[in-house]
Amino acid sequence: MFTGIIEEVGVVVAASDSGGDLRLRIEAEHVLDDLAIGDSVAVSGCCLTAVTIDPKGFEVELSRETVAKTAPRWRAGARVNLERALAMNGRFGGHIVSGHVEGAGTVLAKRTEPGAFVLTLRAPERMARYLIPKGSVTVDGVSLTVVDVGGPAGSSEALEPTDFTLWLIPHTLELTTLGELEPGSHVNLEADTLARYAERLLAFAEGTAPSGGDSGHREATAATEEA
Repeated sequence: MFTGIIEEVGVVVAASDSGGDLRLRIEAEHVLDDLAIGDSVAVSGCCLTAVTIDPKGFEVELSRETVAKTAPRWRAGARVNLERALAMNGRFGGHIVSGHVEGAGTVLAKRTEPGAFVLTLRAPERMARYLIPKGSVTVDGVSLTVVDVGGPAGSSEALEPTDFTLWLIPHTLELTTLGELEPGSHVNLEADTLARYAERLLAFAEGTAPSGGDSGHREATAATEEA
């Protein structure tokens, strides 16, 4: 489990085929402090397992399904947001983040406001119902507050049902990769997991199954899944 509070930005320095999967070497500093082989690391929102570690970095492996279902940034030279799994005695500064990417979103627009950047993004249609005004969303591993959303129970008639906005302060832009986003950029998205639990409970109470679920979701978005 993660919180969406990024510890540092690492750099992918190598990407190579590993028996059909993709193996990445990521250079980092802070997250290496107590990292052990087998530990989970959220890499731009995708929960992955450290398979090798040395004083300058670590390596992870992504299945072909993970690569296909996440934003296309798994290449040498890419900067990635890093967060180690939450320690039981750590501060819970963001929200509950599983590291299981639900889909790739697209940046539609970016504008500057006093003291902030405003991004308009489009989520996959199946994910849009989990986004609410002032709710939580994870974008490339960063815990953020949704400002406006379109569609039913939304807060802006100018937005499509799949679209939402974020206001990013300079501190976030400085300590993450989100300042690099431009219209057309793709990002990894994860909705607040509490919304999924609520949907499931309501579906059983009403005697119906949740619609639009992704049975391959867990396998598709993390190399650490074992169930």
